[in-house]
Amino acid sequence: MSRNDAAPGTVTAPPGRIRRMLSHLYIQCLIAVLLGAAVGGLWPSVGADLKPLGDGFIALVKMFIAPIIFCTVVHGIASMGNARAVGRVSLKALVYFEVLTTVAMVIGLVVVNVVKPGSGLHIDLSTLSTKGLPPEATTAHEGFAAFLLATIPATLVSALTGNEILPVLLVSVLFGFGLHASGEAGLGIARGVEKFSTVLFTLIRWIMRLAPIGAFGSMAFTIGNYGLGTLRHLALLVGSFWLTALFFVLVVLGTVMRLNGLRMLPFLRYIKEELLIVLGTSSTEPVLPRMMAKLQHAGASKPVVGITLPAGYSFNLDGTAIYLTMGSVFLAQALGIHLSLTQQLAMLAVMLLTSKGAAGVTGSGFIALAATLSAVPHVPVAALALIFGVDRFMSEARALTSLVGNGVATLAVARWEGELDEERAKAVLRGEIPYTPAPAPSAVPAEPDPKETPAPTHDPVPAAR
Repeated sequence: MSRNDAAPGTVTAPPGRIRRMLSHLYIQCLIAVLLGAAVGGLWPSVGADLKPLGDGFIALVKMFIAPIIFCTVVHGIASMGNARAVGRVSLKALVYFEVLTTVAMVIGLVVVNVVKPGSGLHIDLSTLSTKGLPPEATTAHEGFAAFLLATIPATLVSALTGNEILPVLLVSVLFGFGLHASGEAGLGIARGVEKFSTVLFTLIRWIMRLAPIGAFGSMAFTIGNYGLGTLRHLALLVGSFWLTALFFVLVVLGTVMRLNGLRMLPFLRYIKEELLIVLGTSSTEPVLPRMMAKLQHAGASKPVVGITLPAGYSFNLDGTAIYLTMGSVFLAQALGIHLSLTQQLAMLAVMLLTSKGAAGVTGSGFIALAATLSAVPHVPVAALALIFGVDRFMSEARALTSLVGNGVATLAVARWEGELDEERAKAVLRGEIPYTPAPAPSAVPAEPDPKETPAPTHDPVPAAR
């Protein structure tokens, strides 16, 4: 029966419209997440075996993260008017990061003390064991001096081959300042770095086509391996954590957006594809290149984006900050350990350090919590066994909150520096200037800054002014 012969009252979508909808990455990821949850719930063993799909996708993206951060930070610094501007942007970003991270921790501390999700569990510590925890959670954790020394890589190249973001940032900043001070010689290398970054972004666009597969595998593994039954046992903790993260995004970050002349809900719609990829993979790393391109498309200058956003991946983990305070106090409540206000504030001070330097990958928040507990004597590390089973269900909220927080931070710093085209940003968030990824041409010319071009609609990252 043809469409014209359909029964009266039947509404059928035109095939062209369906194809257009399915061509959007966020629709593909949403379908993949739902299918993954269904497979994990109906066939748990099959879902658990699909973990390599998610791990493989994240590994493919991580392969390019260090070079992309290096190229964007180096070119951003080299194209700045002067070294003082770089220092000013970095200082404003770091102050913002510390303030918002502290606010996130305080909110988490207040919520967990009011809701008391761990009260009444009366867990016997002797029944807990660290046997099933990841090795990283039970190893001795470094002090402050060792933490600082770990940011210095063994060689210039080893920073780009490791798994940590801070050494990459250190090398990138030094190299960028070196190019900036080298005059004509540095200018030629900076142009080469920019062209190389265009190649990297092209490769990332190809890899992102696999995002639905990665989201499907990760969600199927989460539901199949841990099961919704595990979630029910600690539903109060998980639910209060998700609601706290949502409050932080809509109220705290929403206020920051309002103070900068923008609105949160349009921004969330603008990055909906990235949010769904993060929801499926529990990791913010796969969307770092896309976030950089989208923030530049929204009117933030390339140097500010190149400095602020990668730094935020290490210093502005708002979701992890909320998780650390709520998780640690929950464990104390579950074990019947009373923590005074002074002890909780002391733990918060330790968390300001342990929340830094973790890459935006699945499980980094859990390891940061382990580092916190090992640094303070109040709650034993073995207590982590209580929440290990549901940590994955909180990992998505951690990643989503941190992603939004870093996007807001970049727009805020850009505006404070006078490096944000506010009218363009508002038009982009209203959907008047859509972001439309397009294949890079064979010969890629340097593109104009979004501030100087009214309405570019293609993906390659605009060049700095």
